[in-house]
Amino acid sequence: MVSQKVTIKNPTGLHLRPAGILCKEAMQFKSHIVFHYRENTANAKSVLSVLGACIKSGDEIELVCDGEDETEALAALVAAIDNGLGE
Repeated sequence: MVSQKVTIKNPTGLHLRPAGILCKEAMQFKSHIVFHYRENTANAKSVLSVLGACIKSGDEIELVCDGEDETEALAALVAAIDNGLGE
């Protein structure tokens, strides 16, 4: 299991489009991928779960990947978030 904290840089937070991009990226991996925000845990492969976390710009989340390709998954997701998730 690997994890890393990242800050959401999108000006509007994780609304539908960036949430969809995050989920699409996460679904490319076999690992179980979640993120923690405050006391909540969200499944990074579920758009509804990501949207339900209500992540705003500047919020810090902790990505957690567990599985056979966990290191690659974490690196890809951190890169996608750092690049603004398409925005």
